[in-house]
Amino acid sequence: MSDNIYHKLAKVLDTLPNGFPPTETGVEIKLLQKIFSPEEADLFCDLRLTIETPEQIAQRTGRPLEGLLEKLIEMDGHGQLFAFKYGGEHYFRMMPWVFGIYEFQINRLDREFAELNEEFSPYFERQFAETQPSLMQPLPIEEEILVTQEALPYEQVSNILENSESIKVMECICKKEQGLLDNPCDRPVEVCMGFAPIPGVFDDTDNGRAISKEEARALIKEAEKNGLVHLTSNQQSGHFYICNCCGCCCGVLTGITKQGIPAWQVVNSRFYAAVNSDQCSLCGVCADERCQVGAIEAGEETYKIIPEKCIGCGLCITTCDEKAIFLVKKSADQITAPPQDEAAWFKEKGQARGVDFSQFE
Repeated sequence: MSDNIYHKLAKVLDTLPNGFPPTETGVEIKLLQKIFSPEEADLFCDLRLTIETPEQIAQRTGRPLEGLLEKLIEMDGHGQLFAFKYGGEHYFRMMPWVFGIYEFQINRLDREFAELNEEFSPYFERQFAETQPSLMQPLPIEEEILVTQEALPYEQVSNILENSESIKVMECICKKEQGLLDNPCDRPVEVCMGFAPIPGVFDDTDNGRAISKEEARALIKEAEKNGLVHLTSNQQSGHFYICNCCGCCCGVLTGITKQGIPAWQVVNSRFYAAVNSDQCSLCGVCADERCQVGAIEAGEETYKIIPEKCIGCGLCITTCDEKAIFLVKKSADQITAPPQDEAAWFKEKGQARGVDFSQFE
């Protein structure tokens, strides 16, 4: 079963809207062999994207109920599926490769995994950018959006924080991975945040630690100070994470910086930065220290924005003493509203990729 089950698992993951592309080298299979035992891979293929109890999984699949809960809990500990406990009951669901299995390998990360994923990532980034909707949207620094332009609720960090009952923070696997590859990042590492609408969900988490809303607000401010981009899921409701990302490590932003993919194919943003040339002092802080995607370049008399690279995060504005940079709302024909929620995102992405994942709904 060993070899065949990993190819089956790879096909299942590639059938999900997020994708998991085959490669010429077979590195995707090596990654799965690193993460899953054959038995774990087989059980994962029987799960769905919707949450189920062990009893429901056993009834639907014909698997014996005895020992199933223990196996699922163990897989949760391995970062192979999504799980939570509520009202004394355990719930489980499968996860896509990103956002999902990859990020939850943080506790099992080693150099071998880092090298395998470094080889695989360009394939994944290119496949993902081929179709819309994009995986993520930037959350602009709220203070830098003019009142006349209005940040919508799903674009506001504060809205996500206030609507959450449980919050956790964990280390960024992208930064940890690059450190193992001898490319250490000097920015904060414990910056990835998870959210849930149910109190106490993260009290016993194995990935990261539970934090208060006050701690979360302070972490957001510290991320902005250190030039990290707030990224969350490209949907209007039900946000369950915020990643605070740098252009040197983030697997999403490197699609722009290393793969040369236009920003609009990588993230969904309603804004872009602009420079008032009359106020620009040519100090270079915006380009040299703040922009994470290389979207600002020096001209003869002023710095200027490269539109195809700008993601409208607002980081460049916060350190411009001359107030020469500002965010501009894109024109209506350049704006695409995010899907309503995760289920709608799955549906749109699946249709765009031409994959039928109905058996996993």
